[in-house]
Amino acid sequence: MINKILETLYSKVFINIIVGDSKTTVYAQVHSKNKVLDSNTEEFKTISTSPKMLTFINSYTSQSPYHYISILDKSLNQGAVPSCKEIKKFIKDADLKTICISNEWSLYTHEEDIKTLRYEYKEIGLDFIFSPFKILTSFFKDKIDSTLAIFLLVQDVSMSLCIFDNSKMLYAQYLDMSTFEEEEDLIMDSILDEDDDDILEMQDVNLDDLDADMDSLEDFADIEDLDSGLDIDEFSEAQEIEDIVEDKALDIENINDDYKRFIAIQDSISRFYKDDKYESEFLEHIYIADSADVSNDLKKYLKEEMFLNVVIRRIGLEEELCDMAKAELK
Repeated sequence: MINKILETLYSKVFINIIVGDSKTTVYAQVHSKNKVLDSNTEEFKTISTSPKMLTFINSYTSQSPYHYISILDKSLNQGAVPSCKEIKKFIKDADLKTICISNEWSLYTHEEDIKTLRYEYKEIGLDFIFSPFKILTSFFKDKIDSTLAIFLLVQDVSMSLCIFDNSKMLYAQYLDMSTFEEEEDLIMDSILDEDDDDILEMQDVNLDDLDADMDSLEDFADIEDLDSGLDIDEFSEAQEIEDIVEDKALDIENINDDYKRFIAIQDSISRFYKDDKYESEFLEHIYIADSADVSNDLKKYLKEEMFLNVVIRRIGLEEELCDMAKAELK
């Protein structure tokens, strides 16, 4: 009772942290009597805490003893499964922290990752660690409750994908886009290996041709001119091979982020259709919560290659995270 009275005397401060690829965004909001008194967003060029970040956060938390620090889970070992009771059917790892949602589906993340996250932010403390799947399902709640569709949250370096059929979760997967970079490296290695073979074959052909023409060398009066001509031919062929390799490398480097996202989505949906653990249904719609400024290319790929009806909504992750924290306190 006394605590409730004290709460009315102080404002509430919400600090919301989003860690991206190479930066961290911190959104601070001061709230009192259902009104926002102040809000501010700062970006820091780091993916961990820094003196400047701590100074910014402390300038707000010092305003009230009622302050709450929230962070969006950035763990690679996280996800969601369409069950609260048969979790081991979908994930075998025993060292997971799970939360049952609506008695129907579960969020999970690795316990070691939670410990690491809390240690990283021990100077300010963490009150809430929210799953991106929780943000996604809250953002599209109206659609999730009434349709069969794919729902996707796009961040700079990850995507959270789930499939719901009238509020029933069928499938979910957390997609780490850094793994796609590794696949690109393998593709490049394969290309370079192939071109190495081509170079060797061309060298063999050139040597055979040279052996076949040895008898005719006496017909030439100026051997130096002949050597010069051979050098030009060899340089031309080597340059041609180098140009081919560079062109192939350029093609891969020019694959834009949205095409990488499309490939990851396509692979995930293919898994949903093929894996017997999931109740697969034919999918026609995808709803995308976009926090990474995706281009129209992603919509085009999904429509033309997967024949999906695509709806994209812009999402402010910092504000959504703040709303989640407020909901937890009610």
